[in-house]
Amino acid sequence: MLRIGVVGCGTIGRGICRAIDEGVVKAELIAVYDRNACDAEKLRGQFSRFSPEFMEIAKMVKHIDLLVECASQEAVHDVVPLALTSHCDVLILSVGALADEGLRNRIEELASENSCKVYLPSGAIAGLDGLKSASIGEIHSVTITTRKPPQGLAGSPFVVMNNIDLDSISDATVLFEGPAKDAVKAFPANVNVAATLSVAGIGFERTLVRVIADPSVTRNIHEITVKGAFGEFSSKVENVPSPANPKTSYLAQLSAIATLKKISSPLQVGT
Repeated sequence: MLRIGVVGCGTIGRGICRAIDEGVVKAELIAVYDRNACDAEKLRGQFSRFSPEFMEIAKMVKHIDLLVECASQEAVHDVVPLALTSHCDVLILSVGALADEGLRNRIEELASENSCKVYLPSGAIAGLDGLKSASIGEIHSVTITTRKPPQGLAGSPFVVMNNIDLDSISDATVLFEGPAKDAVKAFPANVNVAATLSVAGIGFERTLVRVIADPSVTRNIHEITVKGAFGEFSSKVENVPSPANPKTSYLAQLSAIATLKKISSPLQVGT
């Protein structure tokens, strides 16, 4: 059975751990880690089937087959190379870190050298299968418009650096429009889906991201338009925010769990 270690005990990390413990994912939960040890210890006491240890990552990678990163873009720089050099597969949730071309190339090289797999879940969007298929031919453009309640963008570097008063926004307001390589740094907790689209499609320079703060919406909305030699398609997902963290869509958590189910299943469905 697949042995899993989870790094990051926030909203998504907790959901993944519960899914493993409840048998939704056919795997063993071996270890958890969070830089806030209290969060990890609190989580450890919530399981019925497994008793995962709190382990430093250097020790964890010696006891697992797959490391699940759901901590931060910064954590990807340290955690993922360490896991790959220890012959562990990796599932990355903080996909925005891969906007760093040097890091992305290093991860691909380490995965190849150590015969490992690196998994990037679809996240809180639909249409990634179509984009992957379209990428075999020519893609002309990829655009994603993310629309969120203003407070769902609170604390983002872009909002903080530009002294944007989110409480004063009374109508739908475009806060950002530009390439994905800039968007993932400006809104690291909000637009990981743009990074996933970039990796699957035409890259971080050419993928266009638009971020809108809209007080009239209560859901996190992602609209994607892809045009290419195949024709064009659009998708729109209106995500219910996680009750524990309005910056995170519930579907993002479900996507990570579904990816783990796919990894551990003999039947592979979809592109």
